[in-house]
Amino acid sequence: MAKFIFVTGGVVSGLGKGVTAASLARLLKARGYRVTLQKFDPYFNVDTSNLSPYQHGEVYVTEDGGEVDLVVGHYERLLGENLGIKNDVTSGQIYSSVIAKERDGYYNGSTVQVVPHITNEIKERIYSLDTPDSDIVITEIGGTVGDIECHPFLEAIRQFKSEAGKGNVLYIHVTLVPYIEMSGEQKTKPTQHSVKELQNVGIQPDIIVCRSDYPIGADSKRKLGLFCNVETDCIIQNLTTDNIFNIPLALEEDGLARAAVRKLRLEDRAPDLDSWKYFCERAEKVRSGGDKVRIGLVGKYVELHDAYVSLTEALEHSGVATGVGVEIVWISSEKMTRATVSRLLSLDGIVIPAGFGERGFEGKINTARFARENDIPALMIGMGAQAGLVEFARSCGMDKADSTEFDRKTPYPVVYSPYDEPRFRCGAYQAIVKNGTMLHDIYGADTISERHRHKYEFNPEFFKQLEKSGLVFSVKAQSGKLCEGYELPDRKFFIGVMYRPEFKSRPDDPHPLITAFVSACKNK
Repeated sequence: MAKFIFVTGGVVSGLGKGVTAASLARLLKARGYRVTLQKFDPYFNVDTSNLSPYQHGEVYVTEDGGEVDLVVGHYERLLGENLGIKNDVTSGQIYSSVIAKERDGYYNGSTVQVVPHITNEIKERIYSLDTPDSDIVITEIGGTVGDIECHPFLEAIRQFKSEAGKGNVLYIHVTLVPYIEMSGEQKTKPTQHSVKELQNVGIQPDIIVCRSDYPIGADSKRKLGLFCNVETDCIIQNLTTDNIFNIPLALEEDGLARAAVRKLRLEDRAPDLDSWKYFCERAEKVRSGGDKVRIGLVGKYVELHDAYVSLTEALEHSGVATGVGVEIVWISSEKMTRATVSRLLSLDGIVIPAGFGERGFEGKINTARFARENDIPALMIGMGAQAGLVEFARSCGMDKADSTEFDRKTPYPVVYSPYDEPRFRCGAYQAIVKNGTMLHDIYGADTISERHRHKYEFNPEFFKQLEKSGLVFSVKAQSGKLCEGYELPDRKFFIGVMYRPEFKSRPDDPHPLITAFVSACKNK
């Protein structure tokens, strides 16, 4: 049976429970344990597919096609393992499942209630990750203790300890320890109140992780230990940083993993963090160095940077790998008209990311045209690649070329849906890379697997005509019917791909396509 760790949050939201959970997972993995992570979100959306990026940031996609919370991306990047649709659970899924079971007569006429039916459903989702491949399951409870929508999850994990047994369950509470500048004091009272709120539902935290802008003093640790009934060495500081990659090492230094394995009655093996330390050292060197590239991210949701968090982190991973700092210049695609697009000339490279909807699409087309005509390295992803293809088609005499998503009557539907009704291609698919192309050189492989999230495809009806003008369709789906990527060989870097390479980038294993792009920007 696996060991179970539950991570809750208190005082305020946004303290970094997900990064804390993922960092602990990395530290336990470094000790040789097989670890998986799970997120419970209290909102009633069934998944993140219909959530606005302005409200919730990006929709992250797993290998098995799950559309999940962006924190799962942090899990994968910090843990270095692929997760799946079962690793992200919402209240919408829980209640939908219980209601469906009731309609099917599953409960034999019982009155369906939060306890035990909802809480049992929650526990089933946790137990589903107790497999031979997992020694430890870490589950993060979204929201803040005291929120009304969190209560069923807290009740479920409270029950867990009596079922799994002492020594098999660990509770970690992430809180805020503010510093009052006027008096020069750290205040532990908010954490004390948060822990009492947790105790009121029957959960006694074993470890408290304190977010703070300043080191947690010995007096503060003693006070927290006394009033929260937690051992002093289980009060762990998590200092504010602008580099999340350093967090696992900082938490290791303060003893989080040592406390966790002791509480779970596991062997505290020496951690192997060499590759992570090497990455962090290189990242620090790049940050302090003067060698930088300015990359314009021309997107629809640039007001909320979390809408592109996987992409910006992937660019940073590749920047570290190539020894160059990456400065992101955020540019609204709606503002990229023919008159304003010249501002892109000062950039070392341009990324046109994925997105949905017509708003800003013409701006992406104008951006792709400017990058192609001025030979600025350009990486176009998803809808960005669709915009690049429409632009190239228009430059080849197909003046009214468009996507059928926006113009069903276009005479040149270079982007279309091969189905009667557009359907999502979501998750990992294998593809074949054409020999002798730039993309083949980048991957160094004939076959690749990449994650997708899109409805429309490149139209093969126009491939020959576009290839006569110099475009090369270099990646095709294994079926041979769909195209995954194209390139212009006579440019420094002009590549469009339908898939989402950013979802497979890891700090110590950056994505080769994004690394090649950053390298091209560096050598512009």
